[in-house]
Amino acid sequence: MRTFALMLTLILPFIFSNASAQTTPDPESARLEHIAVYVTNLQESSAFYKAVLKLTEIEEPFKDGKHVWFTLGAAGQMHLIQGAQKKIEHDKNDHLCFSVPSIDNFIARLDQQKIEYTNWPGTEKAPTVRVDGVKQVYFQDPDGHWIEVNDAR
Repeated sequence: MRTFALMLTLILPFIFSNASAQTTPDPESARLEHIAVYVTNLQESSAFYKAVLKLTEIEEPFKDGKHVWFTLGAAGQMHLIQGAQKKIEHDKNDHLCFSVPSIDNFIARLDQQKIEYTNWPGTEKAPTVRVDGVKQVYFQDPDGHWIEVNDAR
């Protein structure tokens, strides 16, 4: 019993120091500051992100009518930039992801606004339930950029 206690006093600090090292980011690591999304129609895209994702617009420094910025809280910002010449087809693997407290309430908002959505395989009006229990849906913004919304905590 005494040997076991001695082993615990030697091993536990090592285990806990390794666990915290895995979750503590390197102070020199880069952090996300903003995401830029190139759009064909700034007003349409801005209205979409406000209405569907309830994003809050923040002041942008350019004041040239070609930028709309949104806060993403601690994650940073999202900048919409006017100027894309045409809508292009995007692969679903290339997507933005947002989390909401209730996927069912969010799906009701999509239905109310008549926005088409699918699960990962592409079944219409059906969420995907991941192996960890998180529910997710996928839909596209006015320029065809894919967006995932899930209920991850």
